[in-house]
Amino acid sequence: MMSDWKYEPAQDLNLVGRARACSLKRECDLMLTAGHLAWGAATRAYFSLWHRLEVVGREHLPVEPPFVLIGNHASHLDALILASPLPLTIRDRVFPLAAGDVFFEKTTTSLFAMSLVNALPLWRRRCTPHALAELRQRLVAEPCGFILFPEGGRSRDGAMMSFKAGLGMLVAGVDVPVIPCHISGAFAALPPDCRVPRPRKIVIKVGPAHRFGHLTNRREGWEESARCCEAAVRGLAG
Repeated sequence: MMSDWKYEPAQDLNLVGRARACSLKRECDLMLTAGHLAWGAATRAYFSLWHRLEVVGREHLPVEPPFVLIGNHASHLDALILASPLPLTIRDRVFPLAAGDVFFEKTTTSLFAMSLVNALPLWRRRCTPHALAELRQRLVAEPCGFILFPEGGRSRDGAMMSFKAGLGMLVAGVDVPVIPCHISGAFAALPPDCRVPRPRKIVIKVGPAHRFGHLTNRREGWEESARCCEAAVRGLAG
């Protein structure tokens, strides 16, 4: 006997252009899927050839959502670096969380972020608890994967900054693996004052997943998960 099915329209139905790119409910169609696959294959080849990308601890990388992949942030290359070794088969369900005031203020950059990178916007100066709650719900219900840099911005000198509690608002009280990563070489390859990437070697160190389902979804849980994740990433750097 055939099971009952229910027709559910896409949540981004009737959204076009920049409005669709900026929507946290954006879904992939055939064109976006093709773009994500092509971009994923191209960036994987680029990092392998130009930056001699090395992944240490590859066995800790996730192969299926849900998950949150976190790391230090010192270069515009970082999100592409962490996405590069992930399976192409899940690329449509992996969303780098990008600064809205950098990548989504203009139509051209927002369409690039949507069509190729598959990024979702986080508006740093007006990030609301509602937006984080919506991302948290999508992480579990879809499920999907997020690539996130908990420092809240790029380091201007290559040194790692403290993690913000916003990470905890996504993962505290949710039994989702959070995989810590440390990226070295990205700052030398593309520092803030450079527009063209230099051929510097890049290394990703990946650690075992952490889970924070036992923590409360309150301030103390947010801060505890952020502290734990920061320690894990700093430990990989050492």
